[in-house]
Amino acid sequence: MDREWGSKPGGGGAASAQNEAIDRRERLRRLALETIDLAKDPYFMRNHLGSYECKLCLTLHNNEGNYLAHTQGKRHQTNLAKRAAREAKEAPAQPQPHKRKVSLKKNVKIGRPGYRVTKQFDPETKQRSLLFQIEYPEIEDNTKPRHRFMSSFEQKLQPFDKRYQFLLFAAEPYEIISFKVPSTEIDKSTPKFFSHWDPDSKMFTLQLYFKIKPPEAKPPPPPPAANGTAGAPPARPLPPPPQGPPPPPPQGPPPSSMMGNGRPMPPGGNMPAPPPPPVGGGPMANFTPGGQMGRPPPPMMPPQGFQMQGQGPYPPPPPPPNMG
Repeated sequence: MDREWGSKPGGGGAASAQNEAIDRRERLRRLALETIDLAKDPYFMRNHLGSYECKLCLTLHNNEGNYLAHTQGKRHQTNLAKRAAREAKEAPAQPQPHKRKVSLKKNVKIGRPGYRVTKQFDPETKQRSLLFQIEYPEIEDNTKPRHRFMSSFEQKLQPFDKRYQFLLFAAEPYEIISFKVPSTEIDKSTPKFFSHWDPDSKMFTLQLYFKIKPPEAKPPPPPPAANGTAGAPPARPLPPPPQGPPPPPPQGPPPSSMMGNGRPMPPGGNMPAPPPPPVGGGPMANFTPGGQMGRPPPPMMPPQGFQMQGQGPYPPPPPPPNMG
């Protein structure tokens, strides 16, 4: 039989100490690969020869598995503990922040307190007010009720409504109660807004006044038009025209010495005679001056420089000689 003494059939014989060491290192390497990331290990280094070194223990390893098996060994773990103890000793002592411990009270609520709300109206100032009277007969000793205003957006029990706000009252061991009031600005002047706690009757009183909203200014209606209907709004006035320098005085002759067509008057001051109307078949051939108005036509004036026949100091010209 070829098997060694003490081994079972099919077991391959008993493992030697060397085989056990190899198997142990292999199991440690697989375990380290699952739990350790070499990229984040500050002591892992690869040298120029292609082998791996441990900067903490100053050991040389042929592959990554050998280095991982070394990190799980006793030597590496001992050096890690020594390094941590030395760093903790050399590090300066940091002052620890003082944490204030707040003890939470766990009180058993006994229910809601009794209350009375009175609506009031001041005829002089035209202001509306509310008077709250809350009774706390079982309130804890040396404590006073508290109150606060809460916006509609802070609570989560009802839909948001910006027209209202909430007024809360709290006192141990009673439950917190709230009142829904209009979201109008509150007049917090001294004589109008006040709170009072009566320790004898165990009653908390709060009074508040709401400010009056100023009336909204409405634009005046447009004036009615002439026919009784509402007219359009008046147009905006136009800005005045820009005022330039005054025009220069005229440089020509006086207006009295100028004719209608822009030519100067002849010497003597008499207007020249107008030219005769055209004669022929034009559109003005049958026009008679003054005939349209029922007046006799004015006498025809000869052109300037000519005399009519039979008039004036000159005799009529002789007839032309007979050429035949």
